This record gives sequence, C-alpha cells and structure tokens, in this order.
Amino acid sequence: MTTLTSLPVAPLLERLFAESDNARVPALAAFAALPPTQRASIISSKTGYREIYADLKEAALPVSRETGTLLYMLARSMKARTIVEFGTSFGISTLHLAAALRDNGGGHLITTEFEPSKAQRARSNLADGGLLELVEIREGDALETLRTGLPEQIDLLLLDGAKGLYSDVFRLVQDRLRPGALIVADNADYCPEYMTMVRAPQGNYLSLPFAEDVELTMKLS
Repeated sequence: MTTLTSLPVAPLLERLFAESDNARVPALAAFAALPPTQRASIISSKTGYREIYADLKEAALPVSRETGTLLYMLARSMKARTIVEFGTSFGISTLHLAAALRDNGGGHLITTEFEPSKAQRARSNLADGGLLELVEIREGDALETLRTGLPEQIDLLLLDGAKGLYSDVFRLVQDRLRPGALIVADNADYCPEYMTMVRAPQGNYLSLPFAEDVELTMKLS
C-alpha cells in the first residue's frame, strides 16, 4: 500500500474527482459553449487570465485521473524531494504530488493559486489527506509568487495554471531545475511559446507529448 492508494488519501481523491465530474458550474458551461476558436484564444491569453479564472472559481478544473497517477509515479520514480506546481485549484494534483513526497520520505512542495477561495479549499483537502505539512501554498499571481524564495534545486515542475503563462512561469523556474528534472505541462498546446522553448532541437530539454493532454519534458544538463 502507498499513501496514494490507502486511507485517507484514496477515498478523498475519489470523492474530489466525483464531485468535479458531477458539478454544474454555470460559468464553466457558458465557457464550454463558446466557439472553439474563442475558447482557445481566451485560454492562451497572457492578459485575460485573471477574469476567466475568477469566473471559474467554483470549478475544480483538475488533472485527469490518469495524469494524477502519472504525477505520483514520476515523482516516486525520481525520488523527488522538491516540487513546484503552478495552478493549485482544489488541490487534486497537489495531493498526488504530496503523496509521492510522503512515500519518498518527505520533501517540500511549493504550489501557487491565484484565486483565494480555491487556495482555502486546497488547504482543507490537503489537511483532510494528512499532507498539508509537506505543502506551501502561495496565494496570488504566480508571476510574483514564484519570483523569489524557490529551492536551490527543483526535481519536478507541474504547469497546470493559466496556459498562456506557461513560458513566463517556466522562465522563473528553469534555472533552479536540476539536471534530469522533469516538467509536466497540462494542455501545453495552448502555449506555443512554451512548446518552442522545450522542443528546440539544440536546446537543453528533451520533450514529447504524453497521453492525450500532457507534454512531458526532461532537463538534460
């Protein structure tokens, strides 16, 4: 048994995923009804993210169950001790990563969330999972909250906040990524600038699409 597959985390995650699947959030339904090109433009925006994520504060917007398990597996297999996450939401991905840290013997997860009500819900969920002591939740715009106070070396980075900011957040963190560090970017196609950075043929990263909606990247040196 692992922290991920045992009490209290396993039933907590099942409940959170089920609540997300069954939630009826009018703002999310209205957003989904927009033409695809308009949705893509909003998701990719570097300026409109404050408004859209404030409107969606009642929506969990979680990683998939498969991506959550992938995060746990990657963090465990590389024996991660320091993790940074962009986009906490209700803390579903955070729970997977913190569970891996617990099973690795401990560590520190810095996660950042723009919406205060979501940060509070994430704290409550992490407390229910017995993992809050491993996690530092920074409230506010990630372009400010991740500008300072990062660990000297970061083992794993998860990008799952405002898609248009992936490249900017990545620039804040990349010098702290250790050789062999992994970067998991959810729906990275919405940030072409980020994709160019990690897929540059002569760059310092090896990157490929993984599953349906994840870009998995490794820092080479």
